[in-house]
Amino acid sequence: MTASSQPLLDCLIVDDEPGIAWVMEHLLLTGGYTAVSVPTGMAALAALRQQRFRLAFLDAKLPDIDGLQLAQQLRELEPAMPIILVSGYYYPDDPAILRALESDTISHFIAKPFTNGDILAVLAGLA
Repeated sequence: MTASSQPLLDCLIVDDEPGIAWVMEHLLLTGGYTAVSVPTGMAALAALRQQRFRLAFLDAKLPDIDGLQLAQQLRELEPAMPIILVSGYYYPDDPAILRALESDTISHFIAKPFTNGDILAVLAGLA
């Protein structure tokens, strides 16, 4: 079965910190979303080739790839999918983040530490 024939899942979470992935996944699940979490960029690319997702949350620093580079690769596979970069490394006014938002490499940016409200606000904006 190809990714286009699979049912659409809501959220792909890419974060190598198990605690952050767990919090995000459970927040999304309690909000009625389906969610799958993976710890690396390679796993994210594999998941997206196997399954369709409505949106993706990406950590900016992963063990195998920079989150902005991964966002570019995900954008090539799914041009219309919203990509939310979550980072404790970058700041909202960082030139790299502003360029990524301007070029639509990422759709939104959330700084770590984040609140449940930060995640829910992005989801509400996408609905």
